[in-house]
Formats: sequence, C-alpha cells, structure tokens
Amino acid sequence: MHSKLLQKSFLALSAMSVSGVALAGSWKDRSPYNMRPGVTEISQSVYDLHMSILWICAAIGVVVFSLMFYSMVKHRKSQGFQAAKFHESTSLEIAWTVVPFMIVIWMAYMATGTLVKMYDTSDSALTVKVTASQWKWHYEYLAYEDKADIGVGFYSVLSTPREQYDHLATPYSGPVDDEHYLLDVDNELVIPKDKKVRFLITSDDVIHAWAMPDFALKKDAIPGFINELWTIVPKTGVYFGQCSELCGKDHGFMPIKVRVVEQNEFDQWLDEKMVAAASGPDLTSFASLDEAVSHGQEIYSARCAMCHGGSGEGGMGGMVPAITGSAVVNGPVDAHISMVVNGSSRNPMMASYRDQLPPKDIAAVLTYQRNALGNSTGDLIQPADIEAAK
Repeated sequence: MHSKLLQKSFLALSAMSVSGVALAGSWKDRSPYNMRPGVTEISQSVYDLHMSILWICAAIGVVVFSLMFYSMVKHRKSQGFQAAKFHESTSLEIAWTVVPFMIVIWMAYMATGTLVKMYDTSDSALTVKVTASQWKWHYEYLAYEDKADIGVGFYSVLSTPREQYDHLATPYSGPVDDEHYLLDVDNELVIPKDKKVRFLITSDDVIHAWAMPDFALKKDAIPGFINELWTIVPKTGVYFGQCSELCGKDHGFMPIKVRVVEQNEFDQWLDEKMVAAASGPDLTSFASLDEAVSHGQEIYSARCAMCHGGSGEGGMGGMVPAITGSAVVNGPVDAHISMVVNGSSRNPMMASYRDQLPPKDIAAVLTYQRNALGNSTGDLIQPADIEAAK
C-alpha cells in the first residue's frame, strides 16, 4: 500500500511539469532537473536569467576548481615542492574583491528589467481576486475591460476522490486519472488569451501561496494583506499549479487549475456566469431522499472529509468532531443547518459555508450527514430550507 502511495505521490510531483492540454504527455520528455521556460514572456525572461546566472556560476566553479586541483596535483609535496611563504598580495586582494563585485553588479543589471516588469500590474484588462483558505481557493472576477462589479465568484477544490489518496480510507475502486492526479479541481479559473490579467492575492486564515510555474507566478497569500500579480498568456490550454506554502496537514491537496481560452470564448463564458449569478441560486427541490444523499456524498467527499474523515470519524487529533453519532447531526435540523451555514462560534475549525456552497449543495450534504456515516434520521433537507436560514 505504501509503495503504491509513494508511486502516486511521485507521479503527482512529476505531473507538475505539465504546462497544458496542448503539452499533455510531453512532461516525460522534459528534464526534471531544471526550471522550465513556461509559456509567458515573463516566464521566458526568468528562465533566460536563470540560465545566464547558472552558466556564470558554472564558469566560476570550473575556474576555481581547475586552479585548485591543478595546484594540488602539480605542487604536491611528493614532487618536492615547498609551500610559498608570503604574507599578502595587494593585487590578488583587489582582484578577488573587484571581480566578484562586478559579477554581482552584472547579475543585478540583468535581473532588474525582469523584476520591474513583474511588478507592473497597470493597464490590466481583467482583475481577479484570489482568496486562499484551508484547503481551497476562492476566485472573484472584479472587473473586465468596461465591466465592473461583475459579481461572479466560486470556490475551487481538489476533485481527486479522497479515497484515492487517503491510505486510511477504504481502498479506492473507482476511475483513476493518473495524468491529473492531485491536480484537477471541480471549478477551474478561466482567463482570456493575450489579455493582461491582474491577480489580487490574499487569505482568510493562514499563509498560503498561489503558484503557477508556467506563468512564472508565485506570491504569498497573507491574511489582511493584498499582494498583486499579473500575466499575459499567449497560448490557450490548461495549466496547473499548487499552493507552495506549508499551510496545514492537507497542504498537498490544494491545487490550482487555470484554463486559458480565446477572448470570444471567455466573453461568452463570463456572460453566462453573470446571468447565472444574477438569477440567484438553484432552489429546485430534491425528488427523493436517495437523490439528495447521492449528491451530498460527492459534496462531503470534496468539502468535508478532509477534516471530518472519509467515514465521519473526525480528525485533527480530536479538534474536529466526528459526524458519526454526533449530537448536532442527530439533533434538531435547524441547529445543524445553522452550524453549517454560519459556522461555529465555539470551534473555529468549523467555518461558515454560507458563501462557499450554493443552497442545494448545503442541503444535500446535510441530508447525507443525517442519513449516512452511521446516522439515520430520515430527514430530507431542501434548498429552500437553507435559503430561509440565510
């Protein structure tokens, strides 16, 4: 079991070399020992800078070690050489001070232009706010060209089934997507090709980091602070990244997925999202208890199992209570709804899902909790009940 997990973990790390659908599979042909050039102008500049400094360091190493080994071999005691006796050499001291200084100045000169461009977020066509939380991303589209207050936002979480990577859970027997293992998400970030996109990065709990290697983007998400990034992606495709700051026990299960599309396709996608947001949440009732439980199981696996356990056994050393046999889950429906919608004032680990999930998903997962995982109340909670509680 453990060897299989190690194999899958290595596959997940290797898959980070995938830069998009157009390059799917080509990661196996690329060197795992070097930075990849990425797809943006900035990423190419960073790669070129990296290679230039790498060769400078390699040249210095060759010169220094060549002189060192030449001296050791040519002037060894067995050949009759005696160590020279001198106190100082002004010329050498000047040389080994001035030459490294000039090399550092040269490196700084090469890096300055790229750094200045990396921090220039002006004249962006699209602004997206990225809020991190354990262990998901919240994307909000704030402005796009002449559109402001767009009102489109959604959460993005790992879509790989927990049973597939949790060795404590029941062995997984469902479909396996090895190519996107621990990288795929339920809701991907969509941006237009050849448009300057500005990202506002923050967090609502601990420090995370939004990292997209193919765009040469990486910025800490810090509670109470807004950091900025930008990119212009010249190539359509799907690109993957991950949170690159140790943010908790499930840090490795916080992927980033960005789909870059043509502008007309993005315009159509954004218009559809705006219409859906303006029309309000889907409050269609579940036809049966089985329908709600089936839908709720999917939501629980993606949103709740990380903390409460795949079988509802609880977790985090007792900080997160079990669902199985829970007094809240088996108690009054209104109290259960209130805790999930508003969060718990007594346990900060239980966050509010008021804005994280639509009413239908909350109703489904509550129904699942009350009729599975060792519980059997027979209660069917409808989306209208959640909307009323809000």
